[in-house]
Amino acid sequence: MDCEVIAPALIPRKPGDRVKTDRRDAEKLAQSYQNGELTAVWVPTLEHEALRDLVRQRAAAKADESRAKHRLVKHLRRGLREPNEARAWTHPWWRWVQSLKFDHEAQQVAFADCIAEVLHMGERLARLDQAIDRLVVSAPPHMQAVIEALQALRGVAKLTAVTIVTEVGTFKRFQRPTQLMGYTGQVPSEHSSGKCESKGGITHAGNVHLRHALGEAAWHARHRPWLNKRLKKLLPTLPAGVAEIAWKAQERLHKKFTTMIYRRRHAGTAVTAVARELVGFIWAIGTLVESQQTTKNKARAA
Repeated sequence: MDCEVIAPALIPRKPGDRVKTDRRDAEKLAQSYQNGELTAVWVPTLEHEALRDLVRQRAAAKADESRAKHRLVKHLRRGLREPNEARAWTHPWWRWVQSLKFDHEAQQVAFADCIAEVLHMGERLARLDQAIDRLVVSAPPHMQAVIEALQALRGVAKLTAVTIVTEVGTFKRFQRPTQLMGYTGQVPSEHSSGKCESKGGITHAGNVHLRHALGEAAWHARHRPWLNKRLKKLLPTLPAGVAEIAWKAQERLHKKFTTMIYRRRHAGTAVTAVARELVGFIWAIGTLVESQQTTKNKARAA
């Protein structure tokens, strides 16, 4: 029997209805479902949910590493500067930091502990990255195909592609790209009535992990469209139609970013708008690859 899981928070309720019984709830659910007012929730498989937990753990480890680095830099607040003015976190700068000595033992112990924490976080990230690479290889074929195809987009490498696929699940549950945009919470809020149209900031509703990954990828739109070595090697191996969508995305997103900056819009606002349009290209690639995988599976079954 077909079964759909409904989001309880999205079930319509009347403000003045204060009587709740099983019979009334069943009648309301049946009525709302018949009217198409209920929102179904996609239920991930155990394998998919496990990979999603691993990717989220990696994101948490990256945040912990950033905090550990900030604590280490705070110890340099006394005006300490690398002699050759090397950029922070480069190899020369890091060697200079590890060679620092303080007059007081308490400062030296605290500083050494900060260094050890940064090194520990680096090892933790490397271990999680290796686990993600290993488990992606053993993932279902349709998931591997979508992850590889999404890397055709500029700013979307393997980790970002895995994050998108694990958080979205299947792209077929979104009939239009605007639905996926709303799922990411990157659409503007609106409070309009009559002839008065009022729009505010983005809703921030939906998946925060997905929204963060898209925002980071959208910053690459500030560069002019071009194909680097990774894309030149990857695009010929992808299914038909993916390369055209990816190149169109580069041209459109770069034009949108430069236009908004020329109109003196804030860079963060421009990146948010670019990330919202990037979702449309992600949806196009995801639905294309999933439909091709479905056709292949049917042909093999026949």
